[in-house]
Amino acid sequence: MKKDWNTVEVLRHVRHDWLNKLQLIKGNLALNKIDRAKEIINEIVNEAQQEAKLSNLEMTEFASLLLTHNWENHAFQLEYEVMDNMETPAVNDQLMTEWTRSFFSCLNNSIEAFHNNLLSVSIESGEKGTRFFFDFRGNITDKEKISAFLAEKNSSLHVEVQEFSDQVLSLVVFLPNT
Repeated sequence: MKKDWNTVEVLRHVRHDWLNKLQLIKGNLALNKIDRAKEIINEIVNEAQQEAKLSNLEMTEFASLLLTHNWENHAFQLEYEVMDNMETPAVNDQLMTEWTRSFFSCLNNSIEAFHNNLLSVSIESGEKGTRFFFDFRGNITDKEKISAFLAEKNSSLHVEVQEFSDQVLSLVVFLPNT
């Protein structure tokens, strides 16, 4: 699941995304749907603000994983949010990136491929560390595989399952400051 993106590939994907967004705005304006065009612009602004917050974290590998996820062929879409007024965490970027990459791979292999699957990731910094909230909604087909992955112990981070069913997986990963 790891791809090293070169500059041209990154620019191609960003340009493609922006052209799609501009086409949506242009199409809604042509149909005289001014309110919908404004909504799309607000969504773009919000997305750009979240990208900036994520990029400003001192977690470049983790940010890259999240920023490029939807450019690749996965069984789930990803959205993310960095909480407001978040201090830059001093956490182990490589550890969190590797755990998340492994989790994404496990999840990708444990869900229905062509279902409407969405994983939301929220990041919140605290005094003692950073919490990463993973909230999946979709169709889970192999709960045992996910359970086995989540049961693996890592002394450097703490994983707490909040909810786990055939359609929902919510968990919190706590990573202490370094």
